[in-house]
Amino acid sequence: MSGSSKKVVLLFALIALIGVGAVLYHKHHESVQASASAATRAAPAARPAARMARTKEQAIDALMALPELKAWSAHIAKVSGGSAHGAVLDDDGATKLVHGKSYWSLSFVENSQEAAHRWETFLVATQGDEILVDDMNDDRQLTLAQWRADMRPMDRIANKAASAPAEAAPAP
Repeated sequence: MSGSSKKVVLLFALIALIGVGAVLYHKHHESVQASASAATRAAPAARPAARMARTKEQAIDALMALPELKAWSAHIAKVSGGSAHGAVLDDDGATKLVHGKSYWSLSFVENSQEAAHRWETFLVATQGDEILVDDMNDDRQLTLAQWRADMRPMDRIANKAASAPAEAAPAP
């Protein structure tokens, strides 16, 4: 085989390799695009839910951002001289289903070295921003607006604060 015929054979081999590579790349690219478009078609309904999913930690943060819980925490720390504080505890680790919607069940407690005393139990939606108050006396759930109007949670510390100085006064 002469030098020029070797070059021609190598040229055809190179063209063949490039062609095979192009075909393989094209097939791979099509399968990736097909997977991506299938995921895009399936995702519109799931995408908003996934974007709005709330973790337990985010639910705890949302509760602690409520003005009532901030005030309760400050009150507990002040009245106890810092020996107790407000905290949010996870009731059972699992979510609770209420009217077909999933919620984290979390309790606000007064936490001291001796014990944790429950003040209120909340249901924080795992999807969206809804927070309910679990009224265990009547076995019903209240919206925050209902709870504020019916239970007047800020009165709880106002009444305790009015009597706190006399209770906190040292014995003679």
